[in-house]
Amino acid sequence: MARQRSKSDLPTKICPVCGRPFTWRKKWADCWDEVKYCSDRCRRRKNQQATPESQ
Repeated sequence: MARQRSKSDLPTKICPVCGRPFTWRKKWADCWDEVKYCSDRCRRRKNQQATPESQ
């Protein structure tokens, strides 16, 4: 049986909308290069850029 990877060993990207890092998921195995957003919510809000929340 193959040894599982540690979560810290998985590739990560930064979401351009919320600015948070997100890690590789198995469902993105075939399209990781095209993945830009961490969630559907960020994908829908793609016209907004990451802004510091200083309120």
